[in-house]
Amino acid sequence: MLKKTLVLGVALSFFALVTVGCGGSQGGYIEVRGSDTMVNLGQHWAEAYMDKNPETAISVTGGGSGTGIAAIQDDNVDIAQASRNITDSELENAASNNVEINEFVVGQDGLAVVVHPENPVQELTVKELKDIFTGKVTDWKELGWEDGGEISVYSRQSNSGTYVYFWENILNEEDWADGTKYMSGSSAIYEGISSDKAGIGYFGVGYVDSGVNAVNVGLSSGGPFVTPLESSNIDDGSYPIARPLYFYVNGTPEGELLDYLEWVLSAEGEKVLGETGFYALTEEYIDINNQTFSQLGIK
Repeated sequence: MLKKTLVLGVALSFFALVTVGCGGSQGGYIEVRGSDTMVNLGQHWAEAYMDKNPETAISVTGGGSGTGIAAIQDDNVDIAQASRNITDSELENAASNNVEINEFVVGQDGLAVVVHPENPVQELTVKELKDIFTGKVTDWKELGWEDGGEISVYSRQSNSGTYVYFWENILNEEDWADGTKYMSGSSAIYEGISSDKAGIGYFGVGYVDSGVNAVNVGLSSGGPFVTPLESSNIDDGSYPIARPLYFYVNGTPEGELLDYLEWVLSAEGEKVLGETGFYALTEEYIDINNQTFSQLGIK
């Protein structure tokens, strides 16, 4: 299933429209735009929903979390998918456009740091990651791989929520290493790392496949070093760079939009979430969503 998802991701170029159905449970149309990390997940959600509601049309577009959030600020999409929080300035801009932003947590991601399968380095601390991605460490021999050569650093582009999350939480908002390759999507990073023995990059755990290795990450050199490939490590917070995934909508969702949102949060939606490599919500996130529904008068 992950391989199929990856192939789909390669095919979905920047801003390419992914039409996944026509019609709606109430004859509606839902437009979803945003996170590249979530674009394959969003398409699989839409496809599964459309199987049960063939009269609803849903389109899913990538381009990055910033693209989706910019669109919802102007009320140009029904749902913005995002792998980062909306900022205060973005909320203020939305309010100036008479857009009332409401946030729902729809999944969890362990942000995977990936290397080539022949790279023997299997564990890295958060500080070592910062040193690599800011260019303070430039050769793999500094990390124990004597013949690794110069490190090739891969990143997303700045419109990506994943870029923002990694820049804030790993680089502490410092400059990226000279020569960093800024890729248009997670699939492009996957392709780069899988063919570059000296490469290192990052993307959502749903994109990890046999062409790359996800390193174990530790807060300090004493460990423990934790994999993002186990959901329990995301749920209990032991994997240090895990994050929630979001839907943002304008106002109180209703009609087919509400039906779709509730389905995504249902057991059926959670099943699709797991099949695409991402993780289910904890009770804490479920409570947060329930509070939001309650505040909006939705039972």
